[in-house]
Parts: sequence; C-alpha cells; structure tokens
Amino acid sequence: MSTGFQANPTTSAASTKPKNRHSGLLQDQLRRAQRAPWCPSWSAALRILLLVRVTGAMYSGIQDCDEVFNFWEPLHYLWKGYGFQTWETSPEYSIRSWAYILLHYFPVGVSSTFIGPEKRPAFFAVRILLAIVSSLCEVTLYRTVVEHVNYRVGRYLFFVMMFSSGMWIASTAAERDNKRRTMFATLSFAAGAIVGWPFAAVLGVPFVFEELFLAGADKVTPEKYGSWLAERWERMLECFVAGTALVVSPGRGMDSLFYGKLAVVPWNIIRYNVFPDSARGPELYGTEPVHFYVLNLLLNFNVLVPFALMALPALAITYRVDKKRLGERYQFVNQSSPYTLLALRLAPMYVWLAIMTAQKHKEERFMYPIYPLICFNAAVAIYLVRGWLEVVFIAATNSPYQASRSSLFRLFTFSVIGVSAVLSLSRIVAQWKYYHSPMSVTYALEATEVPHLLNSTGHVVLPPHFGQTHNKATSHEDEYEELRIDLGLIEDWGLRMCVGKEWYRFPGHFLVPDGVRVDWVKSEFDGMLPGHFTETGHRGNLGVLTNYGKGLLERVKGTRAVGKGLNDLNKEEPSFYVKVEECDYMLDLDFPLHPTASALEPRYGADEETWAKVACQPFLDARHSSLLTRTLWMPGAAWQAGNEFGEFCLLRHRANVADKLRKNRVDRA
Repeated sequence: MSTGFQANPTTSAASTKPKNRHSGLLQDQLRRAQRAPWCPSWSAALRILLLVRVTGAMYSGIQDCDEVFNFWEPLHYLWKGYGFQTWETSPEYSIRSWAYILLHYFPVGVSSTFIGPEKRPAFFAVRILLAIVSSLCEVTLYRTVVEHVNYRVGRYLFFVMMFSSGMWIASTAAERDNKRRTMFATLSFAAGAIVGWPFAAVLGVPFVFEELFLAGADKVTPEKYGSWLAERWERMLECFVAGTALVVSPGRGMDSLFYGKLAVVPWNIIRYNVFPDSARGPELYGTEPVHFYVLNLLLNFNVLVPFALMALPALAITYRVDKKRLGERYQFVNQSSPYTLLALRLAPMYVWLAIMTAQKHKEERFMYPIYPLICFNAAVAIYLVRGWLEVVFIAATNSPYQASRSSLFRLFTFSVIGVSAVLSLSRIVAQWKYYHSPMSVTYALEATEVPHLLNSTGHVVLPPHFGQTHNKATSHEDEYEELRIDLGLIEDWGLRMCVGKEWYRFPGHFLVPDGVRVDWVKSEFDGMLPGHFTETGHRGNLGVLTNYGKGLLERVKGTRAVGKGLNDLNKEEPSFYVKVEECDYMLDLDFPLHPTASALEPRYGADEETWAKVACQPFLDARHSSLLTRTLWMPGAAWQAGNEFGEFCLLRHRANVADKLRKNRVDRA
C-alpha cells in the first residue's frame, strides 16, 4: 500500500532538512558553522539512562523510613494481606493515597505470576518500573532542552543527570500544537499533585503564569492581545476541567473505596501540614535549621549546587554583558523575550526551595521533586559562565577567531561536569559501602537462615517434575538449578523477628519471608510507631497468617478498618511492643569500639549466651568518623583509616529457635 510520500523527491528532501541547532532560547556565538558536539538521540539517551537507573534500582538503599512505612508496607499489604500501618493510612486520618499505591501493584502481580511467590523479585520489579518511568521522563526533558533551549545545555544536563548521586537516589516531564501541550502539562501536574503529593502543584505555577500571560513564540500584536488573552484563559480552563475529570475523580473514587468513606486525600495532607491546630502538625516529627537543605543538596549534587543557585543571577548578568546569547539580535517583535521565558523555566527550583526551607520540619525526600530542576539550572548556569569566559577572552585578544579555536571553554565545562561526576560516583559507592547492610542483613533471614532451619529439620521439597522429565537434553544438573526450598513450610513455626532502636532502618516486609511476624520491642524512642494492618485471611495452627485472602477486594476490609492505637499526635502506643523474651530473631546495630547501652537498649549482640549472630555486615559509625571520609568513598587503607564501623546484625535467640527446631523436626526416614 503506497503512502504517496515517495512520489516527490523534492518534498522528501525538504522534509528531512536538519533542524537549526541555534534556534533555541540560548544561542552560541562561537563555532556556529562547525560540527556540533555529540548529543545522543532520544533512543540512545534512553538506553544509556536505563542502564544507570536500573543499576540504581538494584543497588541503591532505602533512604527514608517514610518510604518503607507509607509506600512499601501498604503495597505489601495489598499483595499479601499483612504489613505495618501508619496513622496516615488509617481511615480516621486518610492522608495517604491508595490510588498512588495501587499504581505500583502491576509489577508486583507480574513478578508473582511469572517469577514465583518470592517477595524480593517483586520488590525489585517495582523499583525497575520506577527506573523505567524516571528514564523516560529524564530523556524527554533532555531532548526538550536540546531542541528548545540549547544543544550544549542539553548535553550538560544529560551528563549531570546520568552521574548525579541525587538522581541515583531519587529515581527511584511540541511547540506547534499548543492545546495538546497545555493539556499534557496540566495532566502531568494534576497527576503529580492529586495522586501523588499535593505540594508538587507549586512547580506548575510558573507554567500557568506563562500560559496565561506570555505569548511565547506566538506573535501577538497590540490590537489582537485581548482576543489572544481570552483564548489562552479559555484553553487553560478547558484543560483544568479535563484534568479534574481524568485525574481527580478516579483518584478520589479509588481512595474513597479503600477508606470506606469520602476521602479527599490532597486536602487532608494540606490541612494537616499547612493548617494544623496547636497540638498537631509536621513539627511533631522533628525540626531542622535553615541550612539543612543546602547541606543536603551539597551531599547529593556537590559542585553543581552553587551553579544551580546562581542560574537566575547568571541570566541577569548575561543579559547585561552578552545579550546576543539570549537571541535578542533576532528582534522578537510582539513575542516574549527569550530572557523572560528562560527565567520562568529557572524559577520553579527557587520557589520550591524557598517554600520548603521556610518549613521547620524538613526531610531529604522533600527535595526529590526538584532534583531534575537542579540539574537543569546547573546546566544553564554552566553554559552562561562559559559564555562569560568567551566574552572576556575576545575582549582580551580582540580575536573571535582565536576564541573559536581555543580549548579553554571546553576545558572549563569538562572540568565542572567531570569533577561533579567523580564526586557523585564516590558518594554512591560510599552509600553502598557504609549504609546498605540493613537491606542485606534483613534478607539473610530468607536467603540463608530459613533454609538452614528447614534443612536442619529434614524438610526438603523437590519440584513436582523432578526426575520425571522426558526431555533428554535436560540433565539432572539443570534440574538441580531449579530446586527451591519451599519456604512456605516455615509458616506454621510461629517465628517472630523483632526490631528495637533500629526501627527506622527496617527495610520492610518485602525482604522478610512469609510466615515470620515482625514486631517492635521497647527502646528509648517514645514516639508513634506503625501498628499492624488488620490482616485479611485466616491463620495457621500457631497463629501465623497462611492464607492471604481473595485479592484486592478482600484487602479493602482491612484498609477500611480504623487502626487501633494509631494517633496523629506522635504519642507512643505501648500495645505495639512485645517482650524481648518472645523474639526469635532481632535486628540490631552495635558499635563495639564505642559501645553504648541502657536498660531499654542493651547490646544484644554482646550477649552471646542468649543471642547468636546469623549475619552481620559493617555499618559506618558516623559520629566517630571524619567528615570527609564518611561523606565520600575512596580506595585505599589510608582513606578508610578515617572511618570507624559497627555491625548491623541479624541475631538468633538460641533457646527460642532451638525449641522450635525440636518441635518441628521430622523423621528423615
């Protein structure tokens, strides 16, 4: 079937005419006719970023306990029917969106269907999906910057995002069809604010201002300004209504279904955080000084932070000393100035940082929404500073030709991005080496301890087809590779793992085998800990949940139940604790070189008569390590001499586990 596009060679040639790379908001003044430096295509950039982001999904740690208890635990509950519940997900308060949690249920279902019932693959399936979505958004941003701002700025942005330790952690958004552009942007901001976090809507304020008041690339004469403005407002109103219908209604409907009442989660979040009464509010969970975010951003973005913060001032300076770089020489008659448009695109980072810094309660994750914007602002500032160097060089030599031949400018940008990349990689390795042990040690219960217990009692279960295969090409070695110990046999043992002072480092039930109950023991912490969701299913002989209900509709019974003992005052609930004597396993951190102990926080690992070490890994003692060596990682004993380490351990209660081994031992004969 012919499409007719091959009939006219002239038309075909014209349609493939390369786009002018100097048509963006920022325009090069040197080497304009020379070959452009390498900028990866959309597909090439996606492949590169996917490699980096998926690696991050597999190896990065969990940075915040809020991610565990308000994301991973509710998701685990939807799948398995049990898990920890915070007061935010209790129907009495309902300030967490079940619609958002449900969006991540698909990879869990795919993993359980095609890989098996093990929970760790499902955990990484969710992370990989987030990595894919993040990569798609980052690549789209990168190519948009290349095409509409400047190809060098886009190039800097790509490498900055790829190597950034901040993006490594957090990854865990055309011009001719204006209504489609407005609709897409409105839906994106609506989805982020309504289904995710309502404060993310702040980032859309500059976009709304631009849509309503600035002409952009539209040529608007004074006599047509009134009709143009009316059209813009009408378009924005239409997109707002459509966004409400497509995002707000389904999201609120899903939340109301799970909470069993009308639940407007975004308003509940805003009311608690912005309009709290005298006894409530986010400040109950800690306050930080004004400089908290600046120091935190320096950890994750190092030398890029000063560039990101100076982006707007640098734009103002460029407007004075290098105006041609802003496209002013093209005389934008009746159009918005590139200076104004670029300033609006740089503004969201400052708005977000100012609002969040003004709040007394601060957390690192509150900066995640602007991590890509930090990279963009830094890329723009680097480009503008490079332009200043060109201006100074030409003024000193009076020779644009020599400037076009000089490698000074390339060396400057390479140095900034190269130093940032090295520091970011060092920070990434430091986080793995120093703080990853809670995830690895917790998983050791499923990976090594439970199989050891089952082997000790004679439980070995082979796949049903073992020894009966009719495929002669399949050897017994191939079959042995498929062998799995049936971890379900442990469910009637009634095993309990406890966590005390390290509750905020517990990585979640996705890394704990089914049939093992996790409980808290009292420590010096006297605030509100998560309770248990109302479990949906029935229990085995020893009270361990063994049948996980009938799917999501069954889970609704639990999500609608008001959590007993949960409160929004950060007040301790004694009923959430169990006695240490009831624990079969314990997650604990000990610093033998600088031991500290109290009646509520004894050194469990030092009591070798009661506790045996199942798995231990080093964990950095930040208080007794130097600032430089604990922040970054470098090879060599001399560097590591500045650090001290403790042990994060999974401990086995000798008597309790030995008793359960005796009760569950089977006759090998």
